Amino acid sequence: MKGLFPIKDNLANQVSFYHLAAFLASLPFDRFYSHIIFISFGIHTIIHFNKLQLKPVFNKRTFILQSVFWVTAISTVYAANKTRAFSEWGLDITILLMPLLLCINPINLKTYRPRLLMIFALSEAATIIYLYVNAIITIRFYGLPMSALFSPAFTNHNFAQPIDMHATFFSMQIAVALIFVVSGLIKDGKTINRIIYIIVGSILLAGIIQLSSKSVITALFLTISIVLPIFSLQGSRRMRFIVIATSSAAVIFIILCSAHAFRDRFVTELQEDFSTARSNQRVESRMLRWQLAADLIKQKPIWGHGAGSEIPLLQDRYFAKKYYTSYLHRLNAHNEYMSFLIKSGIWGFAVYIVTLIYGFRLAIRKKDVVFFGFMLLLAIVSLSENILDVDKGVMFYSFFLPFFVFVAEQKDKLVLPVRKHKNLRKVATNRMAVTSIQ
Repeated sequence: MKGLFPIKDNLANQVSFYHLAAFLASLPFDRFYSHIIFISFGIHTIIHFNKLQLKPVFNKRTFILQSVFWVTAISTVYAANKTRAFSEWGLDITILLMPLLLCINPINLKTYRPRLLMIFALSEAATIIYLYVNAIITIRFYGLPMSALFSPAFTNHNFAQPIDMHATFFSMQIAVALIFVVSGLIKDGKTINRIIYIIVGSILLAGIIQLSSKSVITALFLTISIVLPIFSLQGSRRMRFIVIATSSAAVIFIILCSAHAFRDRFVTELQEDFSTARSNQRVESRMLRWQLAADLIKQKPIWGHGAGSEIPLLQDRYFAKKYYTSYLHRLNAHNEYMSFLIKSGIWGFAVYIVTLIYGFRLAIRKKDVVFFGFMLLLAIVSLSENILDVDKGVMFYSFFLPFFVFVAEQKDKLVLPVRKHKNLRKVATNRMAVTSIQ
């Protein structure tokens, strides 16, 4: 593992690198920080624009990376509430701009990918440590037993509450970092590096368990237990890794289910999510809300109801069905696929599916386990959450999708120290001069 700082590159690329590193480190925290860093990165990129290093902009890749924004823009044309529709433009604007900035910024993302992802993993681990310290201080302040750390009061959303972030979206960030750390642990043979990976990975795994997002854990299990060994290992090592990983996951799951909070989270709440009964439930199940969403989809299956229409339309049906908890909290469909169908119909849904397929195909072709894990997270979490209806989900999507795509397309770049590079050029010039005299 090379030192994270400093990097050996020209000044403009160094500043770009530090912008991206700061952006990744800011993702778990208030959106103010990530937005300010994103704006600063955009200004810096425009100032140092060099047409000689411009990557292709107007092509299929860029359109696919921006496709979610264009779906919102086109479906605004027939939206009933233009104000809500344009508010979605503001939410999705980074999906439009991030691919453009990465096209015109000359930094070689493939060269710096390991460092950026390691910085991201370390920042996620530091955030988890902060949350654990906060929870322990709270427990000691109220004189509670330490076993309360694994009670509903300190798991899932309550664990992430000090940073005011949805547990699932925070879990998605941690999952990407954990996949990177585990893949690095397999590939890196240096003892000190492996120790660092194990420590950071253990902290990230603890955070994933504490947040206990079912959809994220499912995607993480499939990626680490099956995809990673298929992409990275061969022969008996592959099969041995799959057996050990799946067995370990089963043991961890059994141990977790011995605790009341985790058993309720992974078993009881999962059953309630797919229940059509309303008895003894604080909030209406996802299945009940999906039924109402399906009714809306049937009304306009081809074009949908337009951007910004999902929550107002669902609100009317929540009230009519007396789903008062869903009504008061203004809950969306909690399903990204249904959300596209409601707002933009089959054509918008198809665009999103094509985007996912594009990412999966590229990840498989490059055998990039972190990229594949990211795509699997999108595909699975989209079944239970509206990823692109909240700022943290949009930021996660708008950065990592173009980031992994550009990394897959770029070639390794040999970066030499500036002084050595000048010396080499000087030697080459002198030799040419000697040759010409001869």
